Amino acid sequence: MTLAFVALGLDHRHIYGMTENMARIGGKCLGYWTQGDPQPLAGYVERFPDLHRFDTLEAALGAGADLALISAIPADRAALSIRAMQTGHDVMTDKPGCTTLSQLDQIKAAVAETGRIWSINFSERFEVPCVTLADQLVQDGAIGEVVHTTGLGPHRLNRPTRPDWFFDRERYGGVLVDIGSHQIDQFLYFTRSETAQITMAHAANHANPADAGLQDFGEIALRSATASGYIRVDWYTPDALPNWGDGRLTLLGTKGYIELRKYVDVGGRAGTDSLVLVTDNRCEVIDARDAGLPYFERLAHDIAHRTETAMTQTHCFTVMELALHAQALAEAGAA
Repeated sequence: MTLAFVALGLDHRHIYGMTENMARIGGKCLGYWTQGDPQPLAGYVERFPDLHRFDTLEAALGAGADLALISAIPADRAALSIRAMQTGHDVMTDKPGCTTLSQLDQIKAAVAETGRIWSINFSERFEVPCVTLADQLVQDGAIGEVVHTTGLGPHRLNRPTRPDWFFDRERYGGVLVDIGSHQIDQFLYFTRSETAQITMAHAANHANPADAGLQDFGEIALRSATASGYIRVDWYTPDALPNWGDGRLTLLGTKGYIELRKYVDVGGRAGTDSLVLVTDNRCEVIDARDAGLPYFERLAHDIAHRTETAMTQTHCFTVMELALHAQALAEAGAA
């Protein structure tokens, strides 16, 4: 049976990868709905020229899809997710899946009431092949027990293309919720931690004083029962870098370490997905571009069989809880 899906809200370019990857594993897109004329719409139509645009949200939700992909303005994603679940859809939403703890509580209630899946596409894990290889190596015990992660998430501001909501704290949720959630997801996953304590959180606007609502820098320290980690995110990627950000993840294990140079390896191998592996008997850089992206096929399996192979629902909730607590701690400290 072919999985059918619809796209709801095209306010962020992540909807491109979400649609492409679900189609790649055999899903059929029945069309899309979005409010108005958001900036990513033209690129979506160019990539998927044959897709139907629904006139109303109700028409999209009534099209008979199994799954709703949601990449609306962050503050609107919770309400759309709940509407989708209440009309019989499982949900894959762009990160962050919500922007307040109240929204998260409402999502939890909808999941409990409907039995639907609410999954966040943490693209810095799920759309990066070298993370897939790192996962395999960690599971094989290549670096022992992972006891620390360092996650770096620099991004390019691209000011001319940013809509007004990007500079509105209440609409995008704050820097630690927006892009810090990626790194919290990876910390919990790779350290096999069910939850964690936020021990330090900081958010600031250092370089864009005219944009009072923008937070262009953030950092988090966190600790679980077995591991600790540090996260740094920012909007400072310089123009000379050939892509949007030099995102990296370092996994420190008791028997070695892995560094993921996800999107670029400055001064090293050309292209993406370079994995550095150092153990007692290996010291090498591995080209991981062909390692695959299993999240999307696993989610399709979960939709068909009501399993949790892509990501557990508890993990998804916990990532957002920690990101929202980190954001609150950072802003309390700045008050």
